[in-house]
Amino acid sequence: VTENRSDLEDLHLYATPREQRFRRFASLEFEGQLYMTPYDFIQAVTNDEPKRAKKWRSLSKQELNQILMETPPVWKGSSKLFRNLNEKGVISYTEYLFLLCILTKPHAGFRIAFNMFDTDGNEMVDKKEFLVLQEIFRKKNEKRERKGDEEKRAMLRLQLYGYHTSTNSVLKTEGEDLVPRSYWDTLRRSTSQALFSDLAERADDISSSLSDTTLLVHFFGKKGKAELNFEDFYRFMDNLQTEVLEIEFLSYSNGMNTISEEDFAHILLRYTNVENTSSYLENMRCRIPEEKGITFDEFRSFFQFLNNLEDFAIAMQMYNFASRSIGQDEFKRAVYVATGVKLSPHLVNTVFKIFDVDRDDQLSYKEFIGIMKDRLNRGFR
Repeated sequence: VTENRSDLEDLHLYATPREQRFRRFASLEFEGQLYMTPYDFIQAVTNDEPKRAKKWRSLSKQELNQILMETPPVWKGSSKLFRNLNEKGVISYTEYLFLLCILTKPHAGFRIAFNMFDTDGNEMVDKKEFLVLQEIFRKKNEKRERKGDEEKRAMLRLQLYGYHTSTNSVLKTEGEDLVPRSYWDTLRRSTSQALFSDLAERADDISSSLSDTTLLVHFFGKKGKAELNFEDFYRFMDNLQTEVLEIEFLSYSNGMNTISEEDFAHILLRYTNVENTSSYLENMRCRIPEEKGITFDEFRSFFQFLNNLEDFAIAMQMYNFASRSIGQDEFKRAVYVATGVKLSPHLVNTVFKIFDVDRDDQLSYKEFIGIMKDRLNRGFR
């Protein structure tokens, strides 16, 4: 199914940036709803544009069932799950938002995330509890919808959620809820409300109106009766973070064990609001004339640190309040104290050479934090 170009652009006008990106990278359609394949998802988080022309292939019920039959159980997960599944999987828009959240969360936050889904506190998450997620993300999006053609917005909701939704309340809203918040923050607040609202009750209705997906079958089995424990949930989240980092690293390493410092800078500055990246790159080239290379372990440790950016920012402010300049030793200590991550001296030196634009061997705390927040959220702050 190839959508008419004008219709595509027309609906894009009513979509948020995240919705636009999902629609641009999704390649499958089933009963009016759009889906990404695991391959599409990897492309969406590692590339600026899709590698293929915009086409949505229509899946038959038989094809969807075959894909779901071949989905491995959660205990067979690995850091190559999405690459192994490739085109044999379906990911809904809600799940796309959930997976994006995972990529930006510290390991220490995985337990909190699990407990948010575990609304009955039995240390296991079932399919019904997980489906509350559908309503929470949908509700957040509804608050942000633009005013306009109701028919177009209804078409967009059908594409993204697979069913027509009413705009009257599912979650009680207060004035403060109109303040834009991260999806994870919304999830944290909303899940605590789930037991006291009709969300959990509606999960059965939602389940009956939605098709199963690769993620649902992976977590809860082909019959949807299995329950997810924390160890499997943790491993899935850790594997996904590792897989995306491996893909980014391998795209620059050309089969070698390291990437160049310049490539590392390129990866860091992607998806940020830095307009003139060339000045950062030129600065680094002049100051690191001999290439030593960044290993995958160093690369991964930096992004683990980045997922703890909020805690690190607090530690950095301590130096700021004390009017102390932030050199490499202070930076390394702040990272370890705040996040428990040990960065190698070479990696810290490389980061300084990229961001220390005035070359005084001190780091501009505000500039570094601002740029890294952009990178952490892959352009969707």
